Amino acid sequence: MDTQPPPPPLNVTARIEDGFFLGVVLVVSIAFALVIEPFFAAVLWGVIAAIVFAPLNRRILAAMPRHRNGAALITLFLILAVVIVPAFVLGGALLQEAAYFYGKIQSGEINFVRLFSEAMASMPDWLRPYLRRLGLGNFYAAQEMVTKGVTSSFRTLAAQAFQIGQSAFSFLVALGVMLYLTYFLLRDGEMLSQRIAAAAPLRPSQRQALIEQFVIVIRATIKGSIVVAIVQGLIGGLVFWGLGIQGALLWGVLMGAFSLLPAVGTGLIWVPVAIYLFATGAIWKAVILVGCGVLVIGMVDNVLRPILVGRDTRIPDYVVLISTLGGIELFGFNGIIIGPVIAALFIATWNIFTRMRGADDAAA
Repeated sequence: MDTQPPPPPLNVTARIEDGFFLGVVLVVSIAFALVIEPFFAAVLWGVIAAIVFAPLNRRILAAMPRHRNGAALITLFLILAVVIVPAFVLGGALLQEAAYFYGKIQSGEINFVRLFSEAMASMPDWLRPYLRRLGLGNFYAAQEMVTKGVTSSFRTLAAQAFQIGQSAFSFLVALGVMLYLTYFLLRDGEMLSQRIAAAAPLRPSQRQALIEQFVIVIRATIKGSIVVAIVQGLIGGLVFWGLGIQGALLWGVLMGAFSLLPAVGTGLIWVPVAIYLFATGAIWKAVILVGCGVLVIGMVDNVLRPILVGRDTRIPDYVVLISTLGGIELFGFNGIIIGPVIAALFIATWNIFTRMRGADDAAA
């Protein structure tokens, strides 16, 4: 008689089935990620908005506990009024300022060659040999380089603005997706986070620690970077406007953008302007600008960031700098948030792992 091989043990069959199902889960998850990839930025900023405004939504919900939909809707309208609408207004004003500034350059009213010549002529004699050692002896080449660089920069901005205008429909669709997702995350965020935590293949302590760290890092990044950048850009723009420097709005926005980079930050904008004011004889304006740059704009980060974030959640400046630049290189504008968040989660994950190893060693 032919003998059939015995069936495999139940535990082997279960392992095969579990492994196959895990593969199905991975394939379906990757497929879903590819489907939503065109709206990655909208999903990212929707999650960020929901996390940042969740405390406000909880306060509104406490005042009207039986109206979860209404509380989320009120919070969404506040996001529109406080963030979205001012961002559109600022963007429109910034485009007008850039176009006006570029028009003055094209018409010759702002002549960088003349400004550069005036600055060089005002330099003291003892400083000129040092400039030649630094390779700045060929003034005409430097003038041409500065003029071409500024002109090409404004052309790039104009091209980007034109592209944004062409893809306005896509932008509006992404904005609608972000707001739609934000509403449901505000309404059902706690339930969704509990379901994600229950599905994660981690120990309960690990799950809780990672979720808490993720929320803390998002809020710290927004409050500690974006809010500080807005304040520094606002102060810098007001100082430039008070000193009568043309393009104050444009320079203020640039200072706010550069303030996301530690160590150098807003100094990339106001230091060259202060040097130019010194060189052209506007001593008092230069002194005021340097004083405001060092004592006001520069101190905002040291004073405001610990109040908003707390010293315990602040990651080192060199990590912020490298992760921000790397995030921008990989993810574009979204990398301003993604880079520091990944870096902070990297540090938090290794801290959790270190504590776990320490507890295991103590138990052993």
